[in-house]
Amino acid sequence: MLLHIVFLISLLLSTYSNASVQDFCVADLKGADGPAGFPCKPPATVISDDFVYPGLAEAGNVTNIINAAVTPAFVGQFPGVNGLGLSAARLDLGPGGVIPLHTHAGANELLLVIHGHITAGFISSGNIVYQKTLKKGELMVFPQGLLHFQVAAGKKGALAFAIFSSANPGLQILDFALFASNFSTPLVTKTTFLDPALVKKLKGVLGGSG
Repeated sequence: MLLHIVFLISLLLSTYSNASVQDFCVADLKGADGPAGFPCKPPATVISDDFVYPGLAEAGNVTNIINAAVTPAFVGQFPGVNGLGLSAARLDLGPGGVIPLHTHAGANELLLVIHGHITAGFISSGNIVYQKTLKKGELMVFPQGLLHFQVAAGKKGALAFAIFSSANPGLQILDFALFASNFSTPLVTKTTFLDPALVKKLKGVLGGSG
């Protein structure tokens, strides 16, 4: 029995020592995205710029219905995060701006406020709301898959950065799923208890059909 255990340990150590260890896997965005991420670029073609993303330096355009903008640095924009289990986004909120109720099916989120004040919160699966008005330098975490929101507090705008525990966290905004899609008005009414006239009005605002 002892010999069998020694043999198994030596086999595992041998397998581990001979395993191919890869420092990184910069995404080849021409390939297909799968559960393990994108395929890797050949190491010979990887350059320093693959690990730098300048896209969050510029403010997003908040001239829209929500008076806010989300600028992502997910694997699709930043191939260097492929396989690393993290990504980021910039949140620009104009006065009264709002990031409506939404979920990230694939990641937890950590929000850091850079300036201004943001009222943020999430709803647990027990239908309890956890919310807080955050100021500069404060962090809030949003557990994976739970509905959450961010709203500019006060009369000024705000800026925050979000860090996600996935290179591709996913995003679904509840209002857009209901009222910017072809989810039929009768079914939206039936499943949400909203008045049909209100559903049609919101579909008209957000461009939905059905």
